[in-house]
Amino acid sequence: MKAVQIIARSQPIFVEAPKPRLQPGTAIVKTLRLSLCGSDIRHLHHLPDARYPTDIGETGHEMVGVIEAIDPAHGGFAPGDRVLCLAPDHRAMCEFYRAPVEWLLPLDPATPLEHSVQAQQFGTVLYAARTLPDLRGKSVAVIGQGSAGLWFNFALRQRGAEKIIALDLKAYRLAYSKSFGATHTIHNGAGAPAAALRELCDGALPDVVIEAAGEADAIRLAVEITQPGGFLLLFGVPRFEMMNFPIFEVFWKTLTIKSMVGTINDPGHRSTRQALDYINSGAVPVGLMITHSFKFADVFEAYALHQLQDEGAVKIVVDME
Repeated sequence: MKAVQIIARSQPIFVEAPKPRLQPGTAIVKTLRLSLCGSDIRHLHHLPDARYPTDIGETGHEMVGVIEAIDPAHGGFAPGDRVLCLAPDHRAMCEFYRAPVEWLLPLDPATPLEHSVQAQQFGTVLYAARTLPDLRGKSVAVIGQGSAGLWFNFALRQRGAEKIIALDLKAYRLAYSKSFGATHTIHNGAGAPAAALRELCDGALPDVVIEAAGEADAIRLAVEITQPGGFLLLFGVPRFEMMNFPIFEVFWKTLTIKSMVGTINDPGHRSTRQALDYINSGAVPVGLMITHSFKFADVFEAYALHQLQDEGAVKIVVDME
């Protein structure tokens, strides 16, 4: 089968690899669609040196496909079923992927595949949102309006936040924010966002801040704009191992800081199933965020555009068919 492997930092190549064989408790899934997210940038460009070359199939983890073969001891699925396939090892950028049956979720055949694949990231956001404090009557700022930030806008609205303030350096991304639930937007490349936030929050800063970009400047900004005694959620996958961090400001403000990963451990994949339900029902305008599609043969162009974060790109889909 054809697969991607990162042989050195920023150097992905196509390789011919053995097709995976069925093992007990697993299924072989033929890949149909993938989409890219911030953690892919980290794998491509920012892993520790010792991690290169990567495993075959890196980097791909937001994937839907069709079951080609499955351990007959596991009921509930059969060859030919289309599934959302969780791939926490990031090894799904390949034509066939072997996954534990427990990592498979059924798809609604009426929902376009490029929509269904977005449930993986949406599920991680819903999972992280469960760690937030009571948001009723509260103001929340979301730094970064890529797909993760847009999903947070929606999740915050569902959890009763009074003000959902979207921040991004790129104006074109902010154009999507209110469609997903933001009440206000701030183009933080055009001035001091703290002052703009105080105007929106009656002289105060937001009660809760969500960092959904993973950049050092965004993390420092998140500390700056969180209200004293407030709650800060670090969600964006960092591009680095170490950074200069405003620890005294955190200390003086008595902030509560939480990071959140590990959706694969969510019992019964509850959050990802909820994400699929929202998408299948049409409750969220998922199609708006899908701005680009590339064939698998052109995936390196997709990677380059994703890193550039320009040309109107929000969510990029890779079409394996």
